Amino acid sequence: MVKRSPLWLALLCLVGCAGPKPSIPEAATVLPPTSWRGAVDARPFLSVDWWNRFEDPALSAAVTRALDHNDDVATAAVRVEEARAQFRLARGQQLPSADLIVAGGRQRDVSPFGTAELQTAGESEITIAYDLDLFGRLASASAATRAMLLSTQAARDNVQLAVAASTASAYVTLRALDARLDVLQNTLKARRESLAYAQRRVDAGYAPRLDLAQAESEYHGTEQLVPAMQLAIARQENGLSILLGESPREIGRATEITAIALPPIPTLMPAELLRRRPDIAAAEQLVVAADHSLDSARAAFMPDLRLSLSGAYVASTLLADPIRIFSVGGSVLAPLFEGGRLRAQADIAAARRDVAAYAYRKAALNAFREVEDALAAVDRDAVQEQALNEQKASLVRALSLATNRYRAGYSTYLEQLDAQRALLGAELSVVQARADRLNATVALFQAMGGGWSSMPADHSRLE
Repeated sequence: MVKRSPLWLALLCLVGCAGPKPSIPEAATVLPPTSWRGAVDARPFLSVDWWNRFEDPALSAAVTRALDHNDDVATAAVRVEEARAQFRLARGQQLPSADLIVAGGRQRDVSPFGTAELQTAGESEITIAYDLDLFGRLASASAATRAMLLSTQAARDNVQLAVAASTASAYVTLRALDARLDVLQNTLKARRESLAYAQRRVDAGYAPRLDLAQAESEYHGTEQLVPAMQLAIARQENGLSILLGESPREIGRATEITAIALPPIPTLMPAELLRRRPDIAAAEQLVVAADHSLDSARAAFMPDLRLSLSGAYVASTLLADPIRIFSVGGSVLAPLFEGGRLRAQADIAAARRDVAAYAYRKAALNAFREVEDALAAVDRDAVQEQALNEQKASLVRALSLATNRYRAGYSTYLEQLDAQRALLGAELSVVQARADRLNATVALFQAMGGGWSSMPADHSRLE
């Protein structure tokens, strides 16, 4: 029969209380699709400064300015510093601690012989303590804070990506509003000429006053659209200024919306996307942090061995020579009965780990959906823009024919008016289609991670 010491029996009991470590639910696993729904050529190149590929200096300058001065980016950077300090704090718990105590004074008391006694005494003491962390409680806690730091850094990168995409999209929208204002002003000029021509025909008795009333109505109807568009431009400039971290101001422009380049569409395989998006990396590190926290909570069931060493130097006017004293020892703290507290803490940590796992799965599935949406939008918007340009060309010819027929007396003014209305709508739709196509490209860059690459895992890059 094998004899076991009481210490080993206690350890076995504590291990039994901890139980086996629960695994992550299978339902939280992520299985990326083998390919995207549409037929897409693989172009693995995805530059970090993707916004420069639109070849608009003002757009590039706006994104750079936003990344340097946006308040959300600054807040995310401060959160990284906070997480880095938390990591240093947790890692410091694994190192020995040393304390120095220096005390002294002059005192008067009664000696054992009943006489007054006056002395000047002083003492200096150094105490060194070290937790051996035999079962990895502190190491797991440190690893959890390290994963939280990595998650915070990835979250900061995700904020930067979102700010860059929002700024680029806001600039594209501003240029679209400018183009729509140009369309309205050109249309207003054309209708002013039509109004003058209708006035001359009515004055000469060649046309009824109904034509003049219709021309005036269309002119003023277009006129009232101009200030509304100017207001929209001012509001867009104000919103973009806030993204740049500035007070509302006029935003510089460089390239017309029709001349902004459409960069080649970058694509990645779905499995590779999981390593390219900072929000997915942040969610993954949260799972790692929660798993290490669970390990730390399970290690709390085990004994805690702590070593201590102290040395002191005592001097007094009543002593012929100073006295050196020291102590060396250790202590073992083993939980015996905690009223279920440790078990509850471990269960809480396990539940939080599983919540983080499901959040990671949700982030991954959402990433797949965003890429699919952006790819479909880029493809369909290109087809729509082409069709609208063809419609616009046809309506330009129709308006020319209607104008010639009206001036030759072969048709009423209503025919020309219908052609003008249709052309205005088509021109505005062409501008919107171009903006939608550019914004869909921006969204695709963002959905694919914007050229972000995962951070290295060594500790030296975290300090």
